[in-house]
Amino acid sequence: MDQKGNQFSTFAGVFTPSILTILGAIMFLRAGYVVGEAGILNAILILCAAEVISLLTAISMSAIATNTPVAGGGAYFLISRALGPQFGGAIGLALFLAQALSVPFYVLAFTNSLTLRFSSLAPWFLPIALGTATVLFIINLISSGAAIRIQYVVMVLLALAIASFLGGAIARFNPELFHANFGSAYTKPTIGFWAVFAIYFPAVTGILAGVNMSGDLKDPPRSLVRGTMAAIIVGFLIYLLEMILCGGSQPRTDLLERPFETLVDNALWGTWYLVVGGVFAATISSAIGSYLGAPRVLQALARDRIFPILGIFGRGSKGKDEPRLGLALTLILTFGVILLAGGGGSMVAFDIIAAIVAMFFLATYGMINLAAFVESFSANPSFRPRFRFYHWTTSLFGFIACLAVMISIDALAALVAVLVVAGVYVLLSRRVFRSAFGDARRGFQYALAVRALQKLRWMTPHAKNWRPTFLVLAGSTQRHLTLIQYAVWMEGGRGLVTAAQVISGDLEVFAARVESLRSAMETFFQNNALGVFPEVVFAEDVDQGIRTLVQSHSIGPLKPNTVLFGWPRSEERADVIFRHVWSIAALGKSVVIVVDKGLPSDERRLRRIDIWWRGQQNGSLMATLAHLLTQNWQWRNSQIRILRVIGDEAGRQSSRQSIRDLVEATRIRVEPRVIVSTDSFSNIFRSHSAKADVIFLGMQSPDDEPAEQSYQRLTDLLTDMPTTILVHSSGEADVFA
Repeated sequence: MDQKGNQFSTFAGVFTPSILTILGAIMFLRAGYVVGEAGILNAILILCAAEVISLLTAISMSAIATNTPVAGGGAYFLISRALGPQFGGAIGLALFLAQALSVPFYVLAFTNSLTLRFSSLAPWFLPIALGTATVLFIINLISSGAAIRIQYVVMVLLALAIASFLGGAIARFNPELFHANFGSAYTKPTIGFWAVFAIYFPAVTGILAGVNMSGDLKDPPRSLVRGTMAAIIVGFLIYLLEMILCGGSQPRTDLLERPFETLVDNALWGTWYLVVGGVFAATISSAIGSYLGAPRVLQALARDRIFPILGIFGRGSKGKDEPRLGLALTLILTFGVILLAGGGGSMVAFDIIAAIVAMFFLATYGMINLAAFVESFSANPSFRPRFRFYHWTTSLFGFIACLAVMISIDALAALVAVLVVAGVYVLLSRRVFRSAFGDARRGFQYALAVRALQKLRWMTPHAKNWRPTFLVLAGSTQRHLTLIQYAVWMEGGRGLVTAAQVISGDLEVFAARVESLRSAMETFFQNNALGVFPEVVFAEDVDQGIRTLVQSHSIGPLKPNTVLFGWPRSEERADVIFRHVWSIAALGKSVVIVVDKGLPSDERRLRRIDIWWRGQQNGSLMATLAHLLTQNWQWRNSQIRILRVIGDEAGRQSSRQSIRDLVEATRIRVEPRVIVSTDSFSNIFRSHSAKADVIFLGMQSPDDEPAEQSYQRLTDLLTDMPTTILVHSSGEADVFA
């Protein structure tokens, strides 16, 4: 059921919360410190680097926001609808924590500025911080509209404060101070460019304050683009002026030790109260903005049912759908952080929280850029953003920049962040979600597949690059599970397996069944953990359908090179099957027939694979398939035996040596076994392979004996024997390559 929220304009819903968060605690409390440590030049570089990341993210966000209907949840909504619920869930949690941690960040900033100006209040630091958090909670609890209206008052106070301290800086500007503060002068070995960057970066995270209000906007796509871009430009210009003017009007010691107090003392015409009022207003408004955003992210996350445990937070209040339970959780987290931060008196706790918030936001920014890159690079026809100033390279650069900055700030923390996102992604990948988001991952994979196929078609095949591409002709997936399972095992994670059903009948009558049969096959393969592509073909005659399928089935240049049958269960069917075998061989494809005696038991024991070697024609393919079989965990470390029969003792040594040479050349671990006997092959075969788990045996050419005779001979040979795989090779697979 659609739920109607507020209907804020661009100015009220996006620009106002964004600019007030951008021009918040950092501008008053730490911008001077950044200049003092890094110097004017590096401070401007930090500003530009942060703004570039912010701008690239805003461009990516604008592309996504103008391409799809935007609902509540802000950045979480944009990411999840582009990258799917797995990535969306992982980043949704990070974004909620980033927004939730921003509340105590700004509350502590307010309390620090208050106790710095009025030192008599310092002993009451903790009660003031907790009380402030509670009052702001109540304001947001009453109505988000009330919170927005309060921000208009805050904006006026902020404008007066900026005019006051910038005016004072202009009046006191000294070129000598500017020159002295131009270069860096880091005070500790642990403080460098990236450490200072981490402290400053929360200043540019304000763009998400507006995005988080996406569900409460009158026209989300239009408002998000215009409001965010305007906030970025205005914020950049004000910070640039502050760094230049304050760097040229304040001694470095004051910038480092008294950044806020110096702004107050140097206010234009002694209007220190405007600066104090401005910092109070800015920090309070930023906290309100974060209070507005965090619960809405949590509410959207809960409503998508990605984490069932969060379901209760999806509820909204009657009327305007306010996320009050999420607001309460944000208050609890705020109290926890404030209590851990202690009683104030220093900016250490503030800087630590700033760095943590920076990492969370960098991860979120990176995922927004990745989401836009995937949407654009996949070239889905549905990706038609109204925002025209966009190319996928900007998103890719933005993603790389976010990742690089995270690593530069703290490589270990960046690694932990990546592992947490990956862990949540893997966890969520194991779940089946009720609803599909229509995200861009399918289009992205499709684009990659098409590009790869286009390149592959012009590459000359070589024996070294041979990979098994099986077409399994299975009338019933359940009845022919052994065939399909062996095809998957012999593919060994190196090729493709397609299982096809050919059904006779009138296509016009049975056309509706095609998709239902294919869907049933897909479900069966998924339930049995089989990476197999299903195919269903209707034909007036089954045998004609098989001939057509074998010739026409392909995925671009990926044509089946090996066709797999089951052993015919009757002599009447044998003639048809053998004719298929030889016609397929004439088309230059290998043929594999599985004489199904069931799958091996699940007992964890050393298994044995027997290959009866009668020459390289079929031997190369048999050895290759046997090796690929051992690449599966069910067959790992299995014993492969190559058995060769000779008629007299004189040839034993040379035969053994030739097999050893074969083993050396093929780099496959096998045990050579030369059998000297004049007994019938049937008796030799039975006595040596009766206890094998699977047997590979070459098939003779059709010119050697009639189909009926071959069928009877092989049926007699394989009665009461383990599953046997009969192989007729086209010669493409070369075990010596």
